[in-house]
Amino acid sequence: MSADTTTLVDRYLAAWNATDPGARRDAIAAVFTPDARYVDPLADVSGHEGLDALIAGAQAQFTGLRFTPGEVLDAHHDVVRFTWHLGPDGAGRAAEPVVIGFDVAEIAEDGRLRRVHGFLDRVPG
Repeated sequence: MSADTTTLVDRYLAAWNATDPGARRDAIAAVFTPDARYVDPLADVSGHEGLDALIAGAQAQFTGLRFTPGEVLDAHHDVVRFTWHLGPDGAGRAAEPVVIGFDVAEIAEDGRLRRVHGFLDRVPG
C-alpha cells in the first residue's frame, strides 16, 4: 500500500464530508472518474451528479455526523479496501460511530475511483 492509496481514501472521505455544494462537486470530480459507479445496500448511482445527490442525501439524513477512516486500509494492484466510521463531528475516535462501513474500490489508471462497492457493517436500529 502506498501513500497515494492513503491519500486517495482520505480524499474520498473528504468528498463525503464536504457540505458546501461547490466544494463537494469539486471533491467528487477530483476523486471519481466521470463514469464512476457507487453501489451499497441502499444505493446504486453513477456519474458525478448521481454521487453528488447521494452524498447530499446522506448528509441530510445524518446531519452533524462526519466520516472518518476505520481500522482497515489495504490495497493491491488497482483495488483498495477500507473501513470507515460515521460519527459525531469533532469527536474523533473517542465517540462510538453511528454507522460503520467497509468499501472495496477499483482505482482507474488516472488514480481516481472508477467503482466503489460499499457494505454496511453497523447501521442505526
